[in-house]
Amino acid sequence: MIETKIKNTLRDVADFPKPGIMFKDITPILQDPVLCAEINEALLQQLQGLKIDAVAGIESRGFLFGMAMAQALGVPFVPVRKLGKLPHQTVQESYALEYGTATLEVHKDALSPGQQVLIHDDLLATGGTVVAASKLVHQLGAAVAGYSFLVSLDFLNGKKRLWPFSEQVFSLATF
Repeated sequence: MIETKIKNTLRDVADFPKPGIMFKDITPILQDPVLCAEINEALLQQLQGLKIDAVAGIESRGFLFGMAMAQALGVPFVPVRKLGKLPHQTVQESYALEYGTATLEVHKDALSPGQQVLIHDDLLATGGTVVAASKLVHQLGAAVAGYSFLVSLDFLNGKKRLWPFSEQVFSLATF
């Protein structure tokens, strides 16, 4: 089962990026091309029946499988980046993390009004980052079709924060 393979391959890193945080590191997954292929297939299977016009991946780990999903779906990939990383005109959204604050941005011309956007990241924790990405999608007149994650830390209740944007929240492994 894909969930078991993901859980057995993830690496826990204590006190990163600050004391008290148990970071779920997907780097060991990336070292296994067979598992990566299985993850790509499983991510796409979860999206059956969902209308998706673009995939937005959140920097940086959301780029890894997000781009592959966009290619498989035949839709554009939209990078959601940290402040100051995009070279053209952007819209921005600041948010609180469980370990600080940050700002995300996306190019103003990345999405068109009415597009249905899948937002992808490697992990859902409290939902702050993904809510900020959702607000960026809405700023550009598009809608959130759903969310895709490798891992969801359900005990942090991040899914509930996403439901105002879309109730379509998929993850391959939960803790």
